[in-house]
Amino acid sequence: MQPFSLRSAWRKPTFRYSTVLAWSLLCLLCTLTFAGQAHAADVSFLNPHGQIAAAQRRHFINVILLMLIVVMPVLIGTPLIAWRYRYHNTAARYTPKWGHSKWLEALIWGGPVAIVIVLGIWQAHDTPTLDPYRPLKTADPPLKVDVIGYDWKWLFVYPQLHVASLGQLVFPEHRQLAMRLTTDTVMQSFLIPALGSQIYAMAAMQTRLHLISNSTGQFLGENTQYDGMGFQHEKFIARATTPQGFRAWVARVKANGIPLTAKAYDVIRKRNTVPQIRTALNSGAMPPDAVFFNHVTPELFKNVMMSFHGGPSSSAAIVGAHPSKKPRVVPGPAIAALSPQPNAHHPVATE
Repeated sequence: MQPFSLRSAWRKPTFRYSTVLAWSLLCLLCTLTFAGQAHAADVSFLNPHGQIAAAQRRHFINVILLMLIVVMPVLIGTPLIAWRYRYHNTAARYTPKWGHSKWLEALIWGGPVAIVIVLGIWQAHDTPTLDPYRPLKTADPPLKVDVIGYDWKWLFVYPQLHVASLGQLVFPEHRQLAMRLTTDTVMQSFLIPALGSQIYAMAAMQTRLHLISNSTGQFLGENTQYDGMGFQHEKFIARATTPQGFRAWVARVKANGIPLTAKAYDVIRKRNTVPQIRTALNSGAMPPDAVFFNHVTPELFKNVMMSFHGGPSSSAAIVGAHPSKKPRVVPGPAIAALSPQPNAHHPVATE
């Protein structure tokens, strides 16, 4: 048996292997990035449809480019070092007692320190700018939407319009969405990637989120917090329409939606999906992925929260419905302005 030799251990073509490995990893990363962006056209912040998602993409790209300061020397230096100190290169200087280099130490430690400083400055600027609680600067007044999570669906309540929807969040383009979020079950995570900003919703607590869409379209929305066997079904469509289309949708829901009575709310509170609710409420005339409700009390969000703070927990108390007394629907100009006037049965919710 021949004795072990350090030089014989380097007889393998290390340069070829390391070069192929380094550049293969880089190509794989680029391929996955661009393929994911192309596949997820309207479900990713990499293809933003709102100013929040656009700011998040810009921040993401800046961080990636900054981190390349660390990654690229590794990808370039690994094959170069393997080539420089390959077995057959007798011109390479052999320095077995080498142990320190001031300029190399400064480069190794100075690069990460500079990156951390730059990232800290970016974070200090972007964190308050992208705060989900911070209202966006828009000319039009925001559209208020109360978001309530259940197993396994989201209920979107429009307190100023006395309507609600399951499976679809409908709103006009170029108008700010001012959302309050809570759940009637375990903690959930609300996210519309194409519009930006993920935020949690928790029982007995209220969180806030402000979003806007710069164009019409349909975007994926989902719960990203695992909450049980039906978790994979807790998705919805965020549909941005023209202002005229949104007014028409509100009018259709007020005319043809299902009254949100205590009986209907009992079905919503169960562990079920939107298709199962459609079957239980016999709402076949509506879109296959949604259920719309009218005669919705603007106090629903507050009542759901108060049910965890010693308030009544029965469906009738939470809904606040009076089936024998239909609320007055303000016609024409009130619908056009998307701000119905308060009445005896539906006082306007206050913040």
